[in-house]
Amino acid sequence: MLQQLARTESEAWAERDPGDSTQAVHGRVEERKTNAGHALTTPITQTATYTFADTADLRAFMEAKLWGSDPSMKERQEYGRYGNPTVRAVERRLATLEHGDAALLYPSGMAAVTNVLLAMLPAGSHIIFTDDCYRRTRQFCTNFLRRFNIESSQVPPGDSTALEAAIQDNTRLIVSESPTNPYLRILDLEQLVTIARRHRVKTIIDATFATPINQRPLDFGVDLVIHSATKYLSGHNDLMAGVAVGEKGLIHALRQSQGMLGGVIDPHAAYLLERGLKTLALRVDRQNRTALQVAAYLESHPGIERVWYPGLPSHPDHGVARAQMAGFGGVVTFSVAPITGEAPLDTASRLIDALAIPYIAASLGGVESLIEQPALMSYYELSTEERAAIGIRDNLVRFAIGIEDAGDIIADLQQALSQL
Repeated sequence: MLQQLARTESEAWAERDPGDSTQAVHGRVEERKTNAGHALTTPITQTATYTFADTADLRAFMEAKLWGSDPSMKERQEYGRYGNPTVRAVERRLATLEHGDAALLYPSGMAAVTNVLLAMLPAGSHIIFTDDCYRRTRQFCTNFLRRFNIESSQVPPGDSTALEAAIQDNTRLIVSESPTNPYLRILDLEQLVTIARRHRVKTIIDATFATPINQRPLDFGVDLVIHSATKYLSGHNDLMAGVAVGEKGLIHALRQSQGMLGGVIDPHAAYLLERGLKTLALRVDRQNRTALQVAAYLESHPGIERVWYPGLPSHPDHGVARAQMAGFGGVVTFSVAPITGEAPLDTASRLIDALAIPYIAASLGGVESLIEQPALMSYYELSTEERAAIGIRDNLVRFAIGIEDAGDIIADLQQALSQL
């Protein structure tokens, strides 16, 4: 009887889906191996090339590489541009977190975006992206890809009619973020996938703002997920990295392309990324809870004109966010209420300058709170009118919440708002 009970418990454990923190710390527990020297942490394999014992060893490697004849050679490489044990270990962990077959690391989030699009879009094809995407992604699609006779179309996030109308015979990809930047729009991923599959178009979601803790697009049928791992995945504002996660055949094709284009991540950066991943679930949970409190506080304050946060019922995509997200993220976007006789840009600047906790800086997702005016940080070269035309108003503020105490952040906002 005891043996039967033990077997039942063992079978239940084998079928159990580990929690987010367990996956972030261990990856696939059943695949855990002893590291070199029995080190608990993944060693940094700092090498540009790999040696072979003799020509027979080299021949065995080449045979396995070409024909897959020797499974023991699966992790073997001959040159650093094609692979690294430290990098591979982190890729496996990221694939587990996103519920994907495989993952591929890049030296930055933008490198992930550009390498993926270059690899997946043939000359003469067409790509669709939403108009609230990261501006560098939009610029790459509209300007750089034009050199290869690749057309692009923009559609509003959440407008399924406009999305389907934009699909052409040569459309190959639909690309978006969810949440988007800076207005945190949430795409209905099931609806997106349904439309894309009807037209045999692949889908890519940049899920940097969500993290796999809050949303896993692959679970909804999205083909490929991209992250700027510089942000939440690393979590400490001390490295740059990007990652693409998806089906193993697609990732294999992207890996072949990466070997030619040369955009590979350094093993030390991969090591730091893995260290950050171990606390991902803890950090994101804290940032989710604090951001919701901050958003609610700001929405109730007369000095704030409007707040954009998916966790608030006032957000246009609140219903979608509740249906497909486990948490609403650590970024709160808001506009400062105008003051008679003062330029909106200056009013928002005075608020930011009066704050004590957040640093004025680009980026997001780290343990430190960061704040910025998009009009000054990313769109300064444009006029007020040009910024307004693309939805960037002078009184807009993006607040990336860190892991500081929620009460301290709200008290800081209160004292800063009192000075306006």
